[in-house]
Amino acid sequence: MPAAAGTKRKAQTAIDAFISPKKRAVPPAATSTSPSSAPTLSMKEEQDPHGPGDSTTATADVTATANVTAQPEDTTPSSSLSEWKTRAHPRPPNPKHSDPTRYKDSKIAEQNGIILRDFYPPEISNTRAGKYATGEIERPITTLERTIRETQGARDAIEVADNGCVVHWFKSDLRLRDNRALSLAADKARGAGVPLICVYLVSPQDFVAHLMAPVRVDFVLRNLGDLKRRLGELDVPLYVETVQKRRDVPGRLVELCGSWGARHVFCNMEYEVDELRREEGLTRMCLQQGIDFTVVHDTCVVEPGLLTTAAGGQMSVYSPWHRKWCAWLKEHPELLAEFEAPGRNPPVVRERYGEVLETPIPEAPPEKSLTNEEKERYARLWPVGEDEAHARLQKFILERIKAYHTNRNLPAGDHTSSLSAHLAAGTLAARTVVREAFRASGLKTITDDRQNGHMMWIGEVAWRDFYKHVLCGWPYICMGVAFKPEYNNIEWEYDDEKFRAWETGRTGYPLIDAAMRQCHEQAYMHNRVRMCVASFLAKDLMIDWRMGERWFMEHLIDGDFASNNGGWGFSASCGVDPQPYFRIFNPILQSEKFDEAGDYIRRWVPELRDVKGKAIHDPYGRGAEALARLRGYPRMIVDHKVARERCLRRYKEGIGRSTA
Repeated sequence: MPAAAGTKRKAQTAIDAFISPKKRAVPPAATSTSPSSAPTLSMKEEQDPHGPGDSTTATADVTATANVTAQPEDTTPSSSLSEWKTRAHPRPPNPKHSDPTRYKDSKIAEQNGIILRDFYPPEISNTRAGKYATGEIERPITTLERTIRETQGARDAIEVADNGCVVHWFKSDLRLRDNRALSLAADKARGAGVPLICVYLVSPQDFVAHLMAPVRVDFVLRNLGDLKRRLGELDVPLYVETVQKRRDVPGRLVELCGSWGARHVFCNMEYEVDELRREEGLTRMCLQQGIDFTVVHDTCVVEPGLLTTAAGGQMSVYSPWHRKWCAWLKEHPELLAEFEAPGRNPPVVRERYGEVLETPIPEAPPEKSLTNEEKERYARLWPVGEDEAHARLQKFILERIKAYHTNRNLPAGDHTSSLSAHLAAGTLAARTVVREAFRASGLKTITDDRQNGHMMWIGEVAWRDFYKHVLCGWPYICMGVAFKPEYNNIEWEYDDEKFRAWETGRTGYPLIDAAMRQCHEQAYMHNRVRMCVASFLAKDLMIDWRMGERWFMEHLIDGDFASNNGGWGFSASCGVDPQPYFRIFNPILQSEKFDEAGDYIRRWVPELRDVKGKAIHDPYGRGAEALARLRGYPRMIVDHKVARERCLRRYKEGIGRSTA
């Protein structure tokens, strides 16, 4: 998108003024009225005719199917039963931007906070979603890739300024090791004999728009502190700045590059709709200022678009996709090669960019802040940094990966990897974990063998790739609707009382309650119980699955839009390659199968710690009613058999309606 003339003049003046060897100062941040602010990039559909329609991702995530998660170190609930009701994060009241009197086309989903109208247009129609699916509306990743090709020659002709630098823009890749864009930026700087400068732009509005949990914001900021320390040891500055308005982030990045004399910027690609559109706009905007903006694939082991059907279409079923993923890695082993970490900057960096070296890491914005107790607890549960991430990976490979295929569904034990938060923050690359697990397996090729712990775990990492590939192929899932359009017609409930019981762990189903209480304490849930609580909300309570999708994003430390959306779509049977709608988890049978002895329940539901035997799974129905009532444990808020019949009826009615 063309930059305003004032933007071009100011940025070029900044480049001319700062290519001299004198010390660089950090320019003041642009305000929303500054001519150097970026033009608004249209990130969703076309702009909302009834209200603001800024840009960036509709994030809402953590996985309810396949995910590389594990339990953090052992903890027990830090509060008594009576405190659970008050400590649980309440669902906010219906915000003004969801008021149907403000927006004539608002739907009931918006009244329940599913579409954040301060940032996004109304819920997309099935007709328009279908045009994305068929390619009638160009997919954002296709637009970006076309722009990269069209500008390649002009960008290649841009040379590094003699007294300039090369910039790497950190986003969700907070690591030095095995970071493709960072490695390319360091190579470029080293080849030209100029410093490498790194930047991270904090966007409080993105934290809100992306539903980022306060604990995840805290994790990112703590990781930034560790990253800044590690880069500082190499005399590589990490400049961190808060940009209050999300629409100003692209313009501020361009302005900083101009002030530092940078003509080359590198970053890794993010696959949500708004991020792809932002990067497409930045590619053209930077070129107008004489800057080469290079965005590369790094997040996925195999980049989206390479694995297709025989007819050349995108794949939407995991099993055949996974077989092709394994075959692709066999044919292209170089995809698992490690990218070199940056080396030490030349000494001139302190003279030219000393002020940049000294910028602090900001505090979390007030709306995303934690209490002191929470900060201490999460710092203990979730240490930060890529060294910690690599240590967890090696410990898992040495101690637990061989039996992963046998034990991965048992929430009571420490059987999984504890790496999901690090993969989401980018302190560890998916490529790294696959390479290390494959190396430890001793096998010659990666396969889809589900009876081998190493291969089973690598297959779970592949699910992460799969959901990001789906995000690129069917971008409308970023826009608040189901992957399968017929499932948008299901009649959902919006019952505040039952939703409150679910989110606070007071449903009367011990496994469900244990899982939700674990989340409040650790900002984490084992993957098996994520599926159970998701199925319970969507099918037993018939509450709109998107409310649960949002809740996960707002509470989990490992939130990732693609995996979370895919997981909820699987459990609610409305996503890509889901379980059939008539498969409805029985929460008692799930409890008996995966927590047979009740250890997980007793750990997280203290009211039931003294319940013996199989009564732990259903205290009111198996002879422990007196004890459960005495300890204040609630009765079941819904009868599963009755709820199941209602669910089947609603789904049949919904998918039978027209999707026009």
